[in-house]
Amino acid sequence: MVLSMEKWVGKVAVVTGASAGIGAAIAKALVESGVIVVGMARRTELIEQHGEDLADKPGKLYACKVDMYNEEEIVNGFKWVEENIGPVNILINNAGSSKDTTLYDGSTEDWKSVFDLNILALCIATREVIKMMREHEINGHIVHINSIFGHRVPSFGMHVYPASKFAVTALTETLRQELNSIGSRIKVTSVSPGVVQSELTTQSPDPQKREFYASIPILRGEDIADGVVYALSTPEDVQVHELTIKPMGEAN
Repeated sequence: MVLSMEKWVGKVAVVTGASAGIGAAIAKALVESGVIVVGMARRTELIEQHGEDLADKPGKLYACKVDMYNEEEIVNGFKWVEENIGPVNILINNAGSSKDTTLYDGSTEDWKSVFDLNILALCIATREVIKMMREHEINGHIVHINSIFGHRVPSFGMHVYPASKFAVTALTETLRQELNSIGSRIKVTSVSPGVVQSELTTQSPDPQKREFYASIPILRGEDIADGVVYALSTPEDVQVHELTIKPMGEAN
């Protein structure tokens, strides 16, 4: 199998949640591979700074201000990309969140927040991109940033987060089957990292969380970006359906 990103050079990718962490690392890797990347997030000033830092790379990074909790903003964001940058060839559904809320006495608002971003925003973005890809006859690639907790429930409290990621696992297979049923050549990949350095882990404002995550094996955002580039680099007749990435020494 020959791996190459050449087919994506000059093409347009959208990365949601691209202002920091995994999303920022993926956007950087794609720009370095010659891809035109639009980063969607609320903190566009961070994406614009990343774009300046990548100015000498073969691709380019644009910022598009989108609140991924808001369907209208998501839909309008993709319209803006199509009209101003070009039709989307790659979608990286990276935006996600977790809340410290229990099932036995938790907050409905917190539950809804996790499901709205981790599931519904992913579905809305995917729908909008597939409509665009089909209209422009693009054999594109959609990557869902999932989690190992989309395949098993951890022993420590993650509350509704695993449920949201189990949904992403199911949605990946459902989308694959739906695309097959209409004869589409659009690829879909689930990338499931173990624990990754991010604003939810090693950079958390909670000192106890920072201490915990500093004590266990952990991945970098760049590790996940490398996995995404691998999946995108496969030949037309190869689809990486699930890619699990764990740090060496992870206990489970």
